[in-house]
Amino acid sequence: MRVLITGGTGFIGTALCAHLRDQGHTLAVLSRRPARVPALCGADVQALAGLAAVPGFAPEAVVNLSGAPIANRPWTRARRRLLRDSRIASTRELVTALSRSEPPQVMVSGSAVGYYGARGDEPLDEEADAVNDFPHQLCRDWEQAAQPVAALGTRLCLLRTGLVLGPGGMLARLLPAFRLGLGGPLGSGEQWMSWVHRDDLVALIDYLLVHQTLTGPFNGTAPNPVTNREFTETLARLLKRPARLRLPAGLLRAALGDLATLLVDGQRALPDKALKAGFEFRYSQLDVALAEILRAPHSGP
Repeated sequence: MRVLITGGTGFIGTALCAHLRDQGHTLAVLSRRPARVPALCGADVQALAGLAAVPGFAPEAVVNLSGAPIANRPWTRARRRLLRDSRIASTRELVTALSRSEPPQVMVSGSAVGYYGARGDEPLDEEADAVNDFPHQLCRDWEQAAQPVAALGTRLCLLRTGLVLGPGGMLARLLPAFRLGLGGPLGSGEQWMSWVHRDDLVALIDYLLVHQTLTGPFNGTAPNPVTNREFTETLARLLKRPARLRLPAGLLRAALGDLATLLVDGQRALPDKALKAGFEFRYSQLDVALAEILRAPHSGP
């Protein structure tokens, strides 16, 4: 298939490009910095500098992963606007561009488990209700921006991802402190972390692309979420380091404002639809996933 990817030079996108190239697909990556695409995604991947080039590529499938990182900086008014524009406005513009040529057969569009809001211990499948906070509003509007593609006759899947673990990414930012024995739980440590190994997330995207009966939202999370305390203890045990430096929720909220909700609240999201559709996770247990990542190159200093 001819597959168009937005966000293809990011942490998930580069791994997806490698996977889809191995499957024999023809790829194009839409990027604001097209000169980076060959080095990050492969020399045979076509770089598209703008939406005007999309009809010429005529994608049969689209994977929409665009979006500024949500956890890098406090959510000031300007940051919230950037988070929305980089997801919602860009998705609307993408759908408009797709309408100008033969519509793709399928589109997998990004979202996140933040869609559900802070829900405590409640298990959350794809039919769960949501708490109306900023992460929910962001994800809801992001998903709604993709919905008009269905009117073109395109099969639409919405991928609600959790914490994506792999060599690099957020885990690489944690490792220096944990390797020094300076890790520890955040807040109470009882908040849920819905995680997924990057390889499984990439495989799930591929699964959604090729299985023609699958539509709607899918939780892109491993079957066994863990609490923040369990995550901390597992990572520390694998590194053979202590992890007792707890960061109080009040301190995090004072330093990060509303952004702290991503760290001290959580979602216990479960991939019910993916499992029912027959998708098999290679990494369903956190210790196995982390052990594999820590053996891989570029997993941090």
